[in-house]
Amino acid sequence: MNIIYFGSGAFGLPTLTALAQQHTITAVVTQPDRKAGRGKSLTPTPIAAWAAEHLPDTPIYKPENVNEPQVRDQIRAHNAGDPDLAWVIIAFGQKLSPELLADRFSMNLHASILPRWRGAAPINAAIVAGDAETGNSVITLADRMDAGLILGQSRRPIEPTQTKADLEELLAADGPDLVLDVLARHESRTLEPSKQNESLVTLAPKMSKSDGRIDFRDDADICRCKVNGYSPWPSVTVCYNDQPLKILRADSQQRDGADPPGTIIDEKSGLIACAPGTALRAIEVQPPGKKPMPWADFARGRSVQKGDTLTQPPAT
Repeated sequence: MNIIYFGSGAFGLPTLTALAQQHTITAVVTQPDRKAGRGKSLTPTPIAAWAAEHLPDTPIYKPENVNEPQVRDQIRAHNAGDPDLAWVIIAFGQKLSPELLADRFSMNLHASILPRWRGAAPINAAIVAGDAETGNSVITLADRMDAGLILGQSRRPIEPTQTKADLEELLAADGPDLVLDVLARHESRTLEPSKQNESLVTLAPKMSKSDGRIDFRDDADICRCKVNGYSPWPSVTVCYNDQPLKILRADSQQRDGADPPGTIIDEKSGLIACAPGTALRAIEVQPPGKKPMPWADFARGRSVQKGDTLTQPPAT
């Protein structure tokens, strides 16, 4: 099949790689190069960089506005008469207009089991909410965000200490099989789209830096889900000896005793008192100006003691 691929983020790279191996990528549409790094040099998106190296003869479009009439017409001219042409959209970053999509078979890979977690941060939202599982959905495009017909879904469990970064990598790796299956069923005319149940919709809006907070008075499971769901960004930050400390990975467990919330119960294992009967175990942390490190290394280097306290940073 001929495929036009719309994408910018690294989440779509495994699927683009698989598509290029089994089908023909006739065009790639991605976001413009942006300034990045200390030198603020113009840097292509992960998709543009991969396509330039692996698909040197394939046109790469980098429009500021993909719906601008001249850009729209140029993209729609590719393989316009091909009845099996498919447009695959993954983490593109711009909304495609009805005029652009008209009369084209288009599908989007979204990292949740829709209708749960429509929006910009579905992986974070699933972990923070304590969901037992998540997955991917392939849907048609609709006027409302992530509200299209479901063409296929995959599922996987969420493990207690998995971070957003961990889960994103796994879901990205699950994408190729799901997308290729939907394409095969489209080509064989056996696709059976289904409507989403609107009564089950939940939203996953874009996050902000202010989300990266926990309250040790909460149950440790709640704290654990926030730590892992917000890692690596915006990341949960606490204070130790009045210095900020990011907790990047955590687990939770039951505890004995009545230590005040935020008290370090065991300096070696990183056990921190939360709501009565529960404790958070910090597994990986990051002090200012340092690389992420195991809790044990941090505790050894800072001479952390049992009974020390972790506190909330000032609200910003």
